[in-house]
Amino acid sequence: MEGPAASISTVEDEVVGLASDLIRIDSTNTGDPDTLIGERAAAEYVAGKLSEVGFETIYIESGTPGRGNVIARLPGADPQRGALLVHGHLDVVPADAAEWSVHPFSGAVKDGYLWGRGAVDMKDILAMTIAVARRFRRESIVPPRDLVFAFLADEEAGGLRGSHWLVEHRPDLFEGCTEAVSEVGGFSLTVREGRRLYLVETAEKGIAWMRLRARARAGHGSMVHEDNAVTALCEAVARLGNHRFPLVMTDAVQEFLTAVGEETGLDFSGDDLEGAVAKLGGLARIVGATLRDTANPTMLDAGYKANVIPSTAEAVVDCRVLPGRQAAFEREVDELLGSDVTREWVVNLPPVQTTFDGDLVAAMDAAIQQEDPGARTIPYMLSGGTDAKAFSRLGMRCFGFAPLRLPPDLDFAALFHGVDERVPIDGLIFGTRVLDRFLRSC
Repeated sequence: MEGPAASISTVEDEVVGLASDLIRIDSTNTGDPDTLIGERAAAEYVAGKLSEVGFETIYIESGTPGRGNVIARLPGADPQRGALLVHGHLDVVPADAAEWSVHPFSGAVKDGYLWGRGAVDMKDILAMTIAVARRFRRESIVPPRDLVFAFLADEEAGGLRGSHWLVEHRPDLFEGCTEAVSEVGGFSLTVREGRRLYLVETAEKGIAWMRLRARARAGHGSMVHEDNAVTALCEAVARLGNHRFPLVMTDAVQEFLTAVGEETGLDFSGDDLEGAVAKLGGLARIVGATLRDTANPTMLDAGYKANVIPSTAEAVVDCRVLPGRQAAFEREVDELLGSDVTREWVVNLPPVQTTFDGDLVAAMDAAIQQEDPGARTIPYMLSGGTDAKAFSRLGMRCFGFAPLRLPPDLDFAALFHGVDERVPIDGLIFGTRVLDRFLRSC
């Protein structure tokens, strides 16, 4: 076999090995400098694979030793057009091997899946990107516009020591980029046999990690003590954690629900919107979280001895805020916390949103249609956050488009940061073919 079919077959064969190699490189990001492993080894692996085929790569550490990033540019046919940034993160969240059925850093292939931490978040997509970039370079394929490939550190801790550092200190690396694509979009939702929707991320909630602190009088644990920092903090945390913020219908969510309603017959216009969303299965956890702001307590810290009432107690709350809701959200939070608890932002990154239109969206749809005729692309909002928050600061339109065709019964949302994270091999190969078509026509 020769020609384009042979070369894309080579890419398909290569992508599984690349993804497995990347998973075997432990790039765990704990968010704690004392336990951080760093992304250097993964970055050096990526740089090596790109350099093998002739890319000139830039390796740069983002303000801290070991926080490796790799940037490479492929010139396009029209240098006057804005460049497209294709970006992804090298780091992964921690994994406890005792909870997994395979070792989380094994990169094992079994039962039609590639297993390991990062299999869907997001070393699968990095491998697809590397495989396609290598093909373009080997075969002198010239894309319509410049492509900038960025492999980044620290996304799992907000990107402050990754994409945000680069945007602040080395914006020249992204010179000319007007649009960007990355993770958590382009995956399929089967609505009936043979009919799939592919969800393109056009918006994502803001990330606001908040530290709460209560101060009171220290004392002996055996005595009557009405002024207790732990009690004050826990009461405030419980009020906040149990609070339901108001339903808000954003444009991206409305477009998504309208499209799904047309395809499934589900009615999202009634009084029980959340009940209708719950019928979407595993995806309901993501979609449901885009209907309102959320504030989930995640960490508590107080005391140093069982018989000592401490003078301070702290908590961390993971807040995710819808576009246009920041001021109202903060007012509600302050009312719930009361006067005994103070708050400060540990991370406060705004929402990102764009519209579902334009030539880039048309190229996404065409690439999907060529590999899955009759499919439909639709916009949606991500309940989490990505490095798009950094690149939108440079004026780029940011999308989530990392194509995967998924089995109808796979609970995809549960795999992100979950136990036994895995990606279907068929889906990985499908995504590679779509990405190849997309980058040749973007």
